[in-house]
Amino acid sequence: MLLLSLVTIVTLFALLGSGVWVAFALMGTAWVALEFFSPFAPGTVLASDFWGASYGWDLTALPMFIWMGEILFRSGLADNMFRGLSPWLNRLPGRLLHTNIIGSGLFAAVCGSSAATCATVGKMTLPELERRGYDSSLAIGTLASASTLGLLIPPSIVLIVYGVVTEQSISRLFMAGVGPGLMILALFMGYLIVWALVKGERAGLTGSDEASMSLGEKLRRTLSLLPILLLIGGIITSIYGGLASPTEAAAIGVVLSMIIARFNGHFDRAIFTSSLFAAIRTACMIAFIIAGASFLTSAMGFTQVPMRLAQTISEMGLSPTMLLVALTLLLLVMGCFLDGISLILLVTAIIMPVVSAAGFDLIWFGIYLVIVVEMSQITPPVGFNLFVIQSLTGKDILTITKATLPFFLLMLLSIALLHLFPAIALYLPRAMTG
Repeated sequence: MLLLSLVTIVTLFALLGSGVWVAFALMGTAWVALEFFSPFAPGTVLASDFWGASYGWDLTALPMFIWMGEILFRSGLADNMFRGLSPWLNRLPGRLLHTNIIGSGLFAAVCGSSAATCATVGKMTLPELERRGYDSSLAIGTLASASTLGLLIPPSIVLIVYGVVTEQSISRLFMAGVGPGLMILALFMGYLIVWALVKGERAGLTGSDEASMSLGEKLRRTLSLLPILLLIGGIITSIYGGLASPTEAAAIGVVLSMIIARFNGHFDRAIFTSSLFAAIRTACMIAFIIAGASFLTSAMGFTQVPMRLAQTISEMGLSPTMLLVALTLLLLVMGCFLDGISLILLVTAIIMPVVSAAGFDLIWFGIYLVIVVEMSQITPPVGFNLFVIQSLTGKDILTITKATLPFFLLMLLSIALLHLFPAIALYLPRAMTG
């Protein structure tokens, strides 16, 4: 087992380090494992797994949600969110910095991509916050961190992928993501409030005041949030109320996103075409990685690496808490070199037997895994949100990473809270099935 594990790890990291596509790296690792450490023909297993990974009904929701996010990404939605939120946040300690957090949460709920959320919201809020005199470090930190919630708040592309490869209910996963998503938003906003109250003017959180406006004007500005709130509410209610499957809700979401984009005056033939082809490229990339991960999962099963690993860890006598700490450290290191979807697929291919043997609820573990993946989005050297912020601000990666550190620690705290109080994630799914 030691030789096989060593060969597998070396092969995987050698292929990833060579710059080949992640799907090819997964397939190459699986091929080596089957060719040299099992009696099974790699070609036959590869063909079977590629076919099996390509026709799942749940997987059809993936391109629809991606397309919906691409349409909204081009619709000018961030302008509406800033205009609708800013009048109500001016008197809250931390003031307009909360638009980064709440705006990212709202956009994440319909976009599903942390990088797209970061770029879209950041283009609107960062110049405005800088003009008003807000602390640039906190502006960057709140945006980079809150935009990762696109991976957790439903509808989530990453949760769809996890549900497909682990055969868990996507509807239950979506419901499980609501509580932790709101908890992390509350932790981020609470941090800003406390920091502003303690530091005051020295924190650079006050900024210049929004011009005073009447209640009627505030309400008129808030109406710009109505389309996105209706879209989020419609998708979530249709899924949780049993009116539509995630795939059907995704198709409805595409149509509604076109209506919203048209309502905003940002939808024409060019946007339709560019959003469609962008969605196709992203969906094909994810599907290819899923197929490669399926092949690696089979290879690991035939060579019995996961079962032996689970047995070894079981013999070590680690408590669930210590196992979770070890997994978190391992995943954070791996997340420094892999994107979120690749990390999730690699984890499910190798350590799911360990997770099952330890007694973790697989719905709960999916939420935990996504939070760790979110953290990897703001850790160098492959933290995609860091690169997005760098392109928007021109600041170096070290400065941006330092700005996100407090929020990274808050996400670690959220994992601890999720472990201590699993009902944060599991109450709604259990209520749904109970």
